[in-house]
Amino acid sequence: MLFDTHTHLDAPQFDDDREETIQRAYDQGVTRMINIGFNRETIPTTMKLAESYDFIYAAVGWHPQDAITMKDGDMDWIAELCKHEKVVAIGEIGLDYYWDTSPKDVQHKVFRQQIGLARSLGMPISIHNRDAHEDVVRILREEKAHEVGGVMHSFSGSWEIGKMCLDMGFHLSFGGPITFKNAKQPKEVLIKTPMDRLLIETDSPYLTPHPFRGKRNESAHVKLVAEMAAELKGVDFEEISRITTQNALERFGIR
Repeated sequence: MLFDTHTHLDAPQFDDDREETIQRAYDQGVTRMINIGFNRETIPTTMKLAESYDFIYAAVGWHPQDAITMKDGDMDWIAELCKHEKVVAIGEIGLDYYWDTSPKDVQHKVFRQQIGLARSLGMPISIHNRDAHEDVVRILREEKAHEVGGVMHSFSGSWEIGKMCLDMGFHLSFGGPITFKNAKQPKEVLIKTPMDRLLIETDSPYLTPHPFRGKRNESAHVKLVAEMAAELKGVDFEEISRITTQNALERFGIR
């Protein structure tokens, strides 16, 4: 039993074979997935997927790259969707200093607003952090994100940053990069991450693991992530699958 805690099955890359891709993942033992709705276009398609498949859940939020597009009423829309039984987190939210699509001050404002919303609703948050480690940690602390906790999605920071996030009650989630030959830091951080705070994901169709790197990623490949995590942790595949699935069920409040 595997749990892909972060995927984008509604992405256009799956338009020609979405149903087959989802079935392929399920046949590989990926019995639960969380699809991420992160802007005005993907929130509705994420909700449609969650309502169409018993084993697909939803996270809804506003991506930092799209922060500048957020309008009055969008926060209320997210809050309303969080009442849905299949919505298990607010995300992905955070900061992205790699793509210059939204000014930093706007990203900060939208990030803070969504942490506040999560605290008011008691919902965990899924954090997107690209080249913004210090600011992400600082804002999480200032906005008391420890009250809800959540997931550092596709964690790419140092152990020092990871430890700060763990201390705030967050889980660290790892994907395809841990299978890359030269990905020294993510492997080291995963080894140090406590087993009860470890999650796995694909972020498909992105971050495809070895040996399929360069091709479209899909949720079935979370099995490759689990295999590498097991190797790094020195446990068997069944054990890492069981633990990461149980961690996800507890983190997202899924029965």
